[in-house]
Amino acid sequence: MNTSAHDPYVRVRGAREHNLRNVDVDVPRDALAVFTGVSGSGKSSLAFGTIYAEAQRRYFESVAPYARRLIHQVGAPAVDDVLGLPPAVALEQRRGAPTSRSYVGTVTTLSNTLRMLFSRAGRYPPGAEAVDSDAFSPNTAAGACPVCHGLGRVHRATEELMVPDPSLSIRDGAIAAWPGAWHGKNLRDVTRTLGYDVDRPWRDLSPQDRQWILFTDEQPVVTVHPVREAGRIQRPYQGTFQSARRYVMHTFADSKSPALRARAERYLESSLCPACGGSRLRPESLAVTFAGRTIAELNAMQLARLAEVLRPVARGAVDDLPEGPQRGIAATLCADLVARIEVVTELGLGYLSLDRTTPTLSPGELQRLRLATQLRSGLFGVVYVLDEPSAGLHPADSEALLTVLVRLREAGNSVFVVEHDMDVARRADWIVDVGPLAGERGGRVLYSGPVDGLEAVAESATRRFLFASGPDPAAGRTARQPSSWLGLRGITRHNLRGVDVELPLGVFTAITGVSGSGKSTLVGVLAGVLAEHLGPAGTADGAADPADTDEGDDGAAWDGDGAGPAFGVLAEGLQVVDRLVRVDQKPIGRTPRSNLATYTGLFDAVRKLFAATDDARRHGYKAGRFSFNVAGGRCETCQGEGFVAVELLFLPGTYAPCPTCHGDRYNEETLAVRHRGRNIAEVLGMTVDAAAGFFTDVPPVARSLRTLQEVGLGYLRLGQPATELSGGEAQRIKLASELQRGRRGHTVYLLDEPTTGLHPADVELLMRQLHGLVDAGHSVFVVEHEMGVVAGADWVVDLGPGGGDAGGRVVATGRPAQVAGADGSRTAPYLARRLTG
Repeated sequence: MNTSAHDPYVRVRGAREHNLRNVDVDVPRDALAVFTGVSGSGKSSLAFGTIYAEAQRRYFESVAPYARRLIHQVGAPAVDDVLGLPPAVALEQRRGAPTSRSYVGTVTTLSNTLRMLFSRAGRYPPGAEAVDSDAFSPNTAAGACPVCHGLGRVHRATEELMVPDPSLSIRDGAIAAWPGAWHGKNLRDVTRTLGYDVDRPWRDLSPQDRQWILFTDEQPVVTVHPVREAGRIQRPYQGTFQSARRYVMHTFADSKSPALRARAERYLESSLCPACGGSRLRPESLAVTFAGRTIAELNAMQLARLAEVLRPVARGAVDDLPEGPQRGIAATLCADLVARIEVVTELGLGYLSLDRTTPTLSPGELQRLRLATQLRSGLFGVVYVLDEPSAGLHPADSEALLTVLVRLREAGNSVFVVEHDMDVARRADWIVDVGPLAGERGGRVLYSGPVDGLEAVAESATRRFLFASGPDPAAGRTARQPSSWLGLRGITRHNLRGVDVELPLGVFTAITGVSGSGKSTLVGVLAGVLAEHLGPAGTADGAADPADTDEGDDGAAWDGDGAGPAFGVLAEGLQVVDRLVRVDQKPIGRTPRSNLATYTGLFDAVRKLFAATDDARRHGYKAGRFSFNVAGGRCETCQGEGFVAVELLFLPGTYAPCPTCHGDRYNEETLAVRHRGRNIAEVLGMTVDAAAGFFTDVPPVARSLRTLQEVGLGYLRLGQPATELSGGEAQRIKLASELQRGRRGHTVYLLDEPTTGLHPADVELLMRQLHGLVDAGHSVFVVEHEMGVVAGADWVVDLGPGGGDAGGRVVATGRPAQVAGADGSRTAPYLARRLTG
């Protein structure tokens, strides 16, 4: 076997990462290879966890020890050897928490070049000195507007928002902006101690008292004598006063909890910064122009339009600049900007602007922006490992993506793609199918070879979809009739301008359109209108896991694109809706303390089960003993984490299994308690499928496990940390949690691209559950690009026809067959193909 650098294959031997079963596989270099298989089959463990991880490990071996500690490392993979492996670059779908200071321009580094252009070749006012490029960045002290600190908006707390019901007294909760629980009671007690009447209706207090309580910056400390409560002795304590505005502003600016920040935002009036008009820059920076425009004006342009403005300069048309070096600098920088923007536009993202914040981008958009950056890097001989680059893409945009992937290959690179889109798989040079099922029932390479050869592999779950012919089976289902209609009038938000739309209730509705057409904006407005109508009691969202935080979140973060009246939206037909549930792909928790068992609530029942054993009762152990978040039962060496941080001088910090509990999270006394021969750590290590058999006779646990299996998550471990879950898995966990609850009244379910990250076989499972919700009398709205899902919908709302300014209109509405025949719809031809085969 040729194992030299010229070996035409990457040869994996003995891969055992996660559920891989001692896998051997050869994948050709200089090819577009697609890794397929159901969710949890092991394809990402092979592509990312083994091939990319091994390439990164080898790279770190060549880096000086001091430099290694500055770079995030994924650790050595469980594999015997990987031969013929070139350097690798990974482009994953990151779903972190990007900040409001992160923009398209910063992600692509286009902003750096544009700022340099203004610094070196901008037209300065007479007498002004040229400044460094930092002066054109809102993220630096040199450039940020001093009023809004570079954010572009200012926030003001008002009495009307902080005290929504002035008929209440302070004791009864008039100051809604104050926190709940003990903290709120403490502030009320401090206010009473300061001499204010907390039992009079708020409106009856003097204006001076109301002003001080809500807006003062003073923080007096007083001795509080709590009112004695039955059976409780409370000692005096020193309490610090904090006005409602001070609490809200501090929480909004500094809290690490998205839920608390979202709650604080409810009591703030947001408006454009009066000093910079939302541009986020100092007046001195805004006085500099290029091509007759400020940098803020160029940042706000759609990228396709920005390229049009800069292209003449790139070609030498720089008449407004004096003769000299400036002309050459301007032409060179503009040529670089135009070339890089053209790649972004080619990937279907020309509708974005440089000042678009990254929190408003989908993971697919972010990945494509990074892909565009790689295309300009000029690398060759590299293995690019991509995680579902088609995620979030309309079929029309996937064509451009495939062109780009082929260009990477033709430039002398290997392109390894983890993908569920069968159109991408059909265009590959090579396919690696992993399975046959998920978790313990997967982890084998069923086939590795040219795409056509997979048709002969009967065990493959991919084969049926890859070689499918004829119309989609879901399209033959009889469409349901709407029970009523919900009308939205005058939607003006992002690129939606005065849009009117009628949305059916009691059916399954798919909202379609190319990337940037306005789909998510429409659903966000619908969410905001319903949330305002129903109030907090009638809305539910993917809240953070209580096990994940000590901050005491007062409720789920709601990130709808705004409520109705605030955006001039008139709504009709809301009265028939009793509840709103938005199921998104945000993580269920931010730390490893949060996991599937704690989020769904089934762990509460499991802990009670262990507390009821004879051993536990003999020792007086309660259910809290079996929580790894509570002192007593957990391992105190690692505080219930299961691992400890290891800091090494001149070497990167790393994590190692806890030397005391060896990763079990509990102390020996707790682990000695067993239920049917298993201790609590062993139960957390079970997969959902295994646990379903173990807890068959425990109804509350069995019910949760059954719903998790029904949405295709049987392969996950009960204690699998939230940080290891994909966005699609997090979304399905939230859906399963919702499905196991009793549902009364008419509920509207909103899902944004629920099939992202799902194999077609898993999509079938998910759709069965969502259609079941409709059969039970509820309404389901999905933003979706998967034409099989659209073909099986009862109603379709198609937006577009393009993205950005070229979109934002309702192009077609109706039954799938009606939309498939609509003129001017970019969705129509792909939907027609799915309906007719």
